[in-house]
Amino acid sequence: MQFRRYLPKTLFNRLLAIILVPMFLVQLITVLIFFERHWDSVTRQMADALASEISLLIDRLPAEPSSENIYELQIYAKKYFKFDVDFVVNSILTKKDIDTNTNYTAFAFRESMNSRMDYNWTAALAENNDKIFINIQFPKGVLTIQVGKKRLFSSTSWLFIGWTIGSSMILFFIALFFIQGQVKPIRRLAVAARQLGLGRDITDAFHLEGAREIRAAGRAFQAMRHRIKRHLNERTTMLAGVSHDLRTPLTRMRLQLELLKKSPEIEELAKDITEMEAMIETYLAFSRGEVSDPPFSGDIRQLLRDITEQLQRSYPERISLIFNEDEIPNFPIRQSSLRRALINILENALRYATNAEIRVRRIEDTVIIQIDDDGPGIPISKRAEAILPFKRLEASRNQQTGGTGLGLSIANDIILSHGGQLNLLDTPKGGLRVCVTLPI
Repeated sequence: MQFRRYLPKTLFNRLLAIILVPMFLVQLITVLIFFERHWDSVTRQMADALASEISLLIDRLPAEPSSENIYELQIYAKKYFKFDVDFVVNSILTKKDIDTNTNYTAFAFRESMNSRMDYNWTAALAENNDKIFINIQFPKGVLTIQVGKKRLFSSTSWLFIGWTIGSSMILFFIALFFIQGQVKPIRRLAVAARQLGLGRDITDAFHLEGAREIRAAGRAFQAMRHRIKRHLNERTTMLAGVSHDLRTPLTRMRLQLELLKKSPEIEELAKDITEMEAMIETYLAFSRGEVSDPPFSGDIRQLLRDITEQLQRSYPERISLIFNEDEIPNFPIRQSSLRRALINILENALRYATNAEIRVRRIEDTVIIQIDDDGPGIPISKRAEAILPFKRLEASRNQQTGGTGLGLSIANDIILSHGGQLNLLDTPKGGLRVCVTLPI
């Protein structure tokens, strides 16, 4: 069993432990060393002082004191020691709780009294909240001396413990306040990094703050975000520009083919030009969506309803939409891009299958969209290849359906830009299951 399993997992708790554990150990060692010495020294001194005063009083009495001797002793004890003295004639000493008391104060008092007292004696330390009763057996009676508890028990020990605990709590709350201030910028940086990974705009949500090292990490993160954004914009712009520029020579080639005499070779070339134009249109549609579709909070259920209604016009009674009872909140999506991705997946399913079914459910902070069809499916060995651009799996799909081989690839790119994932799996219907996972 590893010790690290019991260590705090979050940065906040670890910083708190780094500060509190040494502070607690220092306080504990201080209490054990200082308090033990203090307790031992003060308790022994107070016990010795009290036993000496009682011994002084006993020495002023004869073995068989008279009432006059007791009266003089009462006046003397009250005047100089503030003791109350009483003598009960023909009384027998009874045991008190000092005979069974095991605390250190009782032990020190017993030692001091035994070293100074020739008579049998006992004491009640817990009989009264304010007084201690010391009983001494004389030949013809018992002398009782009432002493204030403060003469034997020190209250400074509790003050010391209270001050130690109180100062520790004050330091704890001060440390808690400053640790929270240092951890907040790191949490905001982590949230901003997650939002960037989900393809969401963080321009107004993230600001440099915190210690110098955290600010340096924030600047590095901002620079990385700018580079990624510039790279994506340049890629999309280049893709759109190349696709747009290719349309001119393709149009010229088509016009020249129209002037030529019809032949099988010319027809094949015309088909190739048509396929290239379809690819370019797909590219342009994708690049337009990437540029002009900022994320905003949307309802994924309503989006799927709209897509289903749109496709049912072209594929009546072949597509069904099923929701479970999970509560799905609105979350940031690029609506037109995500619509294009889901339509590509559904049209791909309906092109090769008879029926398609959409199921939506929520698991913790993710939404899972399952699209099942009853078509021929895709072999496991070719599923990774199916998502690549320009890959048409003719061995398992109808060769007469056409297509550019970009549908799943573009859908995968759009879903990845939302921070999601697209997986191709088996389905009980016998065809293909496309599982789209989107973070909320």
